Amino acid sequence: MILALLTVLLVLAFIAAMYMAWTIGANDVANAMGTSVGSGAVTLKKAIIIAGIFDLLGAILVGSHVTATIKDEIIDLDSFTGDNGKMIVLSGMFAALLGTAIFMTIATYFKLPVSTGHGIVGGVVGFGLISSLIGEMDITAINGYKLLEISASWVISPLAGGVLAFVLFAVIKRYVLHSDNVIRAVKRMSPLFVGVVFFILSLSIIYKGLAGLGLDTVPFTHALLVSAEIGVLSGLVCRLLVRDLRLKKGESDFDMVERIFGFLLIITSCYIAFAHGASDVSHAIGPLAAVISIYFNDPVSSVPLWILIVGGAVIVLGIYTWGYKVMETMGRSITKITPSRGFAATFGAATSVLICSKLGLPISTSHCAVGGVVGVGFVKGAGSIDFKVLKKIGLSWIITIPAAAFLSVVIFLIIIAVT
Repeated sequence: MILALLTVLLVLAFIAAMYMAWTIGANDVANAMGTSVGSGAVTLKKAIIIAGIFDLLGAILVGSHVTATIKDEIIDLDSFTGDNGKMIVLSGMFAALLGTAIFMTIATYFKLPVSTGHGIVGGVVGFGLISSLIGEMDITAINGYKLLEISASWVISPLAGGVLAFVLFAVIKRYVLHSDNVIRAVKRMSPLFVGVVFFILSLSIIYKGLAGLGLDTVPFTHALLVSAEIGVLSGLVCRLLVRDLRLKKGESDFDMVERIFGFLLIITSCYIAFAHGASDVSHAIGPLAAVISIYFNDPVSSVPLWILIVGGAVIVLGIYTWGYKVMETMGRSITKITPSRGFAATFGAATSVLICSKLGLPISTSHCAVGGVVGVGFVKGAGSIDFKVLKKIGLSWIITIPAAAFLSVVIFLIIIAVT
């Protein structure tokens, strides 16, 4: 009887994980491509295709394969023992996944970019708190320090993304858009921008610790040297490509400048989509990995590759069906986005994620993306930003953890009552 119930809960957890993956695509991935669509650099259809491809590649190639994050950083699952402990964990993880997915669906419906990472933490903590209240777990099994880190990221993430985006767009505005000869200026500066972009992206891939590609032990000095070489080479290639660019028929000088920045924007958007698939797929698959680990009595059980592939595919489905909702908020509702502004915002977000993660600071990709968009808006002035939209986004960030926790508790109690 117990084994049958555990198997049912395992199946339900898998279904809930796929639902969660769908909401990740519908909400989180849209942060990567929202500026590209809003600026006109790519169409919505092309953005969905690009984001789908790179997010899926990130999930398959470097997605999270182990349960370490859930087990070690949020709640100590080792405190649950025996068949009853298995029932509690499987029920709790299912409740956390379903509760978070429901909240993410509501947030996406209202076009609010929120953090699935914060949501799943809230869901797991909610299950942990109620478990402690009913005597199934000691309250000390919940990592309170981790919750403080996440709370700090509400400030650190948007601030880091916003400051870097502000500085970069101010440089673009000063040395390109306001120069005497914008064509000459963009041809002179774009190789530098391309070099810096590829340097940062290469460094993040080589040194970020992508165990799935065997890059988790590369020394920093070696990663820095290789990344610098890639940056210089890409800058030289860009110089050759833009040197002979000419105006298209009916195109103004500024149109050509924005066309060039549109290419840069697409590159940085692809990187964020790839990085998102590599890390945030674990928000859906991580709890499922914990369930598999407990079910099979294997503390180091890894998620099969086929589950990562299915999860990545469902994320793509989320982008295709509802991704346009949050893309509209990111690309049009907060402030006016052009390719040059979008490039600064996206690059600022990507760079801040890298720097803060290397410094050990808590960070949210979604929050960095919003901060980047706000940062470029402030270059023109506060009047160019829709603070009503920002207020709604800020409130949604604050309620993410408690709302997901509440829904998780309700679902968990229903399961306990039924079983």
